Amino acid sequence: MQESVNINSSFKQNLSEVDSAAHLEKLLRQQSQQPSPYENNLAILGCGYVGKALAKYWQKQGHFVTGTTTSQQRLLSLSEVTSQVILMKGDDANAVQSLFQDRDAVVVSVAPTGSKAVSEEIYESTYLPTAWNLAKALNQTPTVKQIIYLSSSSVYGDRQGEWVDESSPIAPEERKSQVICEAEKILLQAANENQKVCILRLGGIYGPGRELTRMFGRLAGMTLAGRGERFINWIHLDDIVGAIEFARLNKLEGIYNLVDDSQLTLKKQAELVCLRYGLTPVQWDPSKPSLKAKSVRISNQKIKAAGYQLVHPQLFLVPTN
Repeated sequence: MQESVNINSSFKQNLSEVDSAAHLEKLLRQQSQQPSPYENNLAILGCGYVGKALAKYWQKQGHFVTGTTTSQQRLLSLSEVTSQVILMKGDDANAVQSLFQDRDAVVVSVAPTGSKAVSEEIYESTYLPTAWNLAKALNQTPTVKQIIYLSSSSVYGDRQGEWVDESSPIAPEERKSQVICEAEKILLQAANENQKVCILRLGGIYGPGRELTRMFGRLAGMTLAGRGERFINWIHLDDIVGAIEFARLNKLEGIYNLVDDSQLTLKKQAELVCLRYGLTPVQWDPSKPSLKAKSVRISNQKIKAAGYQLVHPQLFLVPTN
């Protein structure tokens, strides 16, 4: 079976930014089961890395796009890819209610700001009030037909390399993952016959500006503890944008995993990057216990069965001589 690598624009296999956008648009037209009006009134709560890319795509499709940010410094840059920018937070009930007015669909892409070492308290104060406000606003705004909520595959926790799908029981041990699960439940319970809620559980995100070569390149020549047998699940930015649009056009509801087809161990990922770029290989020392980390293989069959075709189905491609 051929493995792949779609890491950055230096690969022949990679699409250029222009080609990738055109390819994505073509795929979505083919995959959509529902025609889309020329212009929709769409909102994105949280225009960070993903939200900004989505706004840019929707703007090119001719939609009226409202984006939000919590940062005064981002207003100018977001104004270039949106029709309207609002400075607000998801824990502001009035602001969320206002955002929903006259929208056709709302995408939610929120996350705690600051360093990666975010406390459990900040997770709770970010996700839960936002979820409650979204649920309330949905029930009070019949014009909104769908919420698409970007969640995380981290809710599956550590399964020691076993497979999981959307029907797998969720019992996260970490409070942060528990909070994400609680937010999902709040939103799913707010759905009704005329207003859909779609949860996309994302793998690790990579794409322009977040190339995996940077991450794995830092490991080149190092000797790491353990055997590198942990499975890590990834998804490209193009496919997050693509899956959101696919979910909107096809009115998906419920939970869908969003990861690519690559089911490679950390060892294999590092090996292929080093080989492709001529870097000193990573060595492994099985005599030393590796740091405890989550290992799980996540099925993406549900969203593929719904008709979505991945733009970047594989993370790595076996190099050719």
